Amino acid sequence: MSALTAQTSIGDWLDHPEGGEILRGFLAQSGSDAGSLDPVRSLPLQQLVALSQGRLPQSAVDDLVRAANGGEIPEDAEPVGWQERITAGRFDGRTVIVTGAAGGIGRATASRIAREGGRVVAVDISEDRLVEFAASAPAGSVITVAADVTRQEDIDRVVAAADGRIDGLANVAGVNDDFSPIHETSDEIWDRVIGINLTGVFKLTRAVVPVMLEAGSGSIVNVSSEAGLRGNASGNAYTVSKHGVHGLTRSAAFMYAQRGIRVNAVAPGGVATGIPFPPNVSEEGSARLHPFQSAIPTVAAAEHLAASIAFLLSDDGVNINGAILPSDGGWSVQ
Repeated sequence: MSALTAQTSIGDWLDHPEGGEILRGFLAQSGSDAGSLDPVRSLPLQQLVALSQGRLPQSAVDDLVRAANGGEIPEDAEPVGWQERITAGRFDGRTVIVTGAAGGIGRATASRIAREGGRVVAVDISEDRLVEFAASAPAGSVITVAADVTRQEDIDRVVAAADGRIDGLANVAGVNDDFSPIHETSDEIWDRVIGINLTGVFKLTRAVVPVMLEAGSGSIVNVSSEAGLRGNASGNAYTVSKHGVHGLTRSAAFMYAQRGIRVNAVAPGGVATGIPFPPNVSEEGSARLHPFQSAIPTVAAAEHLAASIAFLLSDDGVNINGAILPSDGGWSVQ
C-alpha cells in the first residue's frame, strides 16, 4: 500500500486502516467527524489548510503525515488523483490581467498563465500577498498592482501597467455576502458585494476593451458562481451580483463577437479558497440555504478552476463566446 502523504486524497486517508484512524482522531479532537469531509473526499489532504480559512496550520497536516509514516514525511511520493498539467508556451507573448491574484482562484490562474509563458498583471487589494506571489512565479513574469477594482483611478493604474498590450482579462476578484434574504440585506452588504463582484467587473472590462479593439483580438473570462445559475446557492446580494455578471458577459460577447473579442464566464460550485464570510451571517438565510448547499457533489481546488479559466482565455477556446461554463463538479445538473 502506498505511503500516505499530503497529496493523498482525503478519501484514501479515510479508507486507509491506519490513516483513517489517525485522521478521525484528529477530527474528533477538533470537534468534527469524517462526515464533514464527504464533499472533499477527492481533494488532497493538503487542501484542508485552505479549506480551514487559516484555522488549520500547515504543521497540523505535516503532523498527520508523520503519524501515518512512523514519524517521517516520505520523500518523492507519487502524486495521487488529478494533477495540473502545464501546456508550455500556450500564453507566450501574451499579457493577461488577473484580479484577485493574491490568493485562491485568482492566484492559481495567474500562476498557471505565468508558467505557460504569459506576462501577468496581477491585481489585488493585498499588496503584501501580491509581492509574495510574484516572488514564487517565474522571474519577470508578474507585474503587481495593488488596487481596488471599484475605484476608477485604480483601474487606470491597472491598464497602464499592461503597457499598451492586453490579450486577456480574468475578472476573478469577489467577496461573499452574509447569506441574508432581501428583507435582511443591509445597504453595507449590498453596496460592497455589488461593487466588487459586478461593478468592478464592469469597470475593468470597460477599460480593457478599447485596447483589445485596437488590436483586433482579446479574451475575457469572468468568474461567476452557481449563484448565477440558481437562487438557492447564496444570499440575496451575492446571487444578484452573479446573475449580473452573466448579463454583462452575454451582452459583451454579442457586441464584440465580430470584432475579435471573446467574452465568457466560469461558474464554480464549492471551491477550497478560504475566502471568509462577513461577520453576523444571517441565521434565517443560512437555515434556508443549508440543505441545498449540502448537495454540492464535491469541493474543487483553486487549480481546477484555473484550468477552466486558462482554457477559455487561451486560443484553445477559439470557438467559444458568450458561454457560461459551469465548473462545479456537476452541481448544476442536480
